[in-house]
Amino acid sequence: MENIRVELGDRSYDILIGNSILENTGTKLKTFNFSPKIALVSNELVFSLYGEIVSESIRKAGFDLLTVIIPDGEQYKNIETLQYIYNELLKYKLDRKSALIALGGGVVGDITGFAASTYMRGISYIQIPTTLLAQVDSSVGGKTGIDHKLGKNMIGTFWQPKLVLIDTNTLSTLEKRQFLAGLAEVIKYGIIWDPELFQFIEENKEKIIGLDSNSLNYIIKRSCEIKAEIVSQDERESGVRAILNYGHTIGHAIETVTKYTRYLHGEAISIGMCLEAELAQLLNIIEPSEVIKIKDLINHCGLPCYLPGDIDKIEIISSMYFDKKAVAGKLKFILPERIGKVRIEKNIPEEILKKTLKL
Repeated sequence: MENIRVELGDRSYDILIGNSILENTGTKLKTFNFSPKIALVSNELVFSLYGEIVSESIRKAGFDLLTVIIPDGEQYKNIETLQYIYNELLKYKLDRKSALIALGGGVVGDITGFAASTYMRGISYIQIPTTLLAQVDSSVGGKTGIDHKLGKNMIGTFWQPKLVLIDTNTLSTLEKRQFLAGLAEVIKYGIIWDPELFQFIEENKEKIIGLDSNSLNYIIKRSCEIKAEIVSQDERESGVRAILNYGHTIGHAIETVTKYTRYLHGEAISIGMCLEAELAQLLNIIEPSEVIKIKDLINHCGLPCYLPGDIDKIEIISSMYFDKKAVAGKLKFILPERIGKVRIEKNIPEEILKKTLKL
């Protein structure tokens, strides 16, 4: 089992990565000073696959377990679902020493973390991510939240988990489209931080997509190492952590405009990364050959790279101004200088943005 430490002083925690480790959940919980009452939040699909093994492990460890099942899909990461979770926690009388367990993908992890951060002004939670996207990104770093019809993740908190437990075996039941969406975030780490990771994906993409265990373990571990290093330096995104948003300014706008139903998060971010690389090229920040490499890898991994013609590009631009990274009405982009290095750019002329979107 691999152990990666997120160093945040008294909020530090471990990311444990291994195969067939879900049955150890209860044992890990016993290392914390939690109340006997624990709540597990999941969705119907994930719970049908892994709920029994995790629940049994928790109960065997002596905990009194509440199960809260929420709908599956980004469109349900909203205040109505959050209210339902609160209702269940209150009815079950969870207290300030209780903990929540998030078993699922990014939606489950984000909304469970937000519920934990606000229930009784903050209780503990543990992440058990079951999708590649959640394992390499959303489960690590303490960003929690829900979506609003005007913008993605506009309501949320920074609330670090007590533990992240990653069982790579869960990827064997993940549908291919979901897996590829997660791979988009791994590609992002290569572009913003680690050219060797980018090259590894280039050279091993067939093995990765074929779920080769050695390749998977490497990309998950390396992605978590990068995320842990960045978060340890900048927990609340006042500096270097902002680079994790490469592809997200346009990507989040795409998700908002399409009402969180047309694209998976990683698919929207893939389009965002391609377009933001093109934006960097128009600004003479990056060489065209590097942009081609970025777009080729994204395409070869079965991910989208372009906006279809039926999406209103003016609406995409308007949505960007609701992005939480915008300050004083000015858009902020993370733009690549080369593979492995990005920089923050503000005050991008709107005419350049329109040219990027081919308006």
